[in-house]
Amino acid sequence: MSGEPTSGANRRTLFKHLLIVVGMFGFGYLMVPIYDVLCDITGLNGKTGVISESDSRQLQVDEQREVVVEFVSVINAGGQWEFRPVQARMTVRPGKLYTTSYYARNLSGNPAVGQAVPSVAPTVASKYFNKTECFCFTRQVFAVDGDKDMPLTFVIDPGLPRSVETVTLSYTFFDTGEQPDEQQPRNSAAGAPPAAADSDNG
Repeated sequence: MSGEPTSGANRRTLFKHLLIVVGMFGFGYLMVPIYDVLCDITGLNGKTGVISESDSRQLQVDEQREVVVEFVSVINAGGQWEFRPVQARMTVRPGKLYTTSYYARNLSGNPAVGQAVPSVAPTVASKYFNKTECFCFTRQVFAVDGDKDMPLTFVIDPGLPRSVETVTLSYTFFDTGEQPDEQQPRNSAAGAPPAAADSDNG
């Protein structure tokens, strides 16, 4: 007789725990769209704008103002890459389109797929930093010892607050762990000079 209340209590406890687990999974799935919305509003984690090149040409260039853009590279812990900006910094005018690039080389000894995750500082600048082309838009496929000169084309909106004189664009590069698709084009041979690999991109 005394075992029945205990059994009922155990069932209630188990049911509560199941509800908690289901709730945690549901919250985890909801966090993705919520996080994306917050990133769009605040610019956290590199949620910069994307603009077409034709639209960027419509922006009014501020000839009276200069902004320093710093380019930073970070390799995710344990990543076997060579990864760096071709230019460490540029002085740009808001409203004008600029192109630079990052260089990456696969040092893992195996084919690899890399992905770059951007971040921008100060946070307020994220809403005014627009890209027309960026290697971060897609995963990058590397052959064994393959390398790439990866272009980045951007424009800073003239609405950037005047208090912001320097913008830092940082990319963290990591191995996605995916197997490269054999149909993907192979990369350039190792050791190609970074600047010469994509000289037509300005």
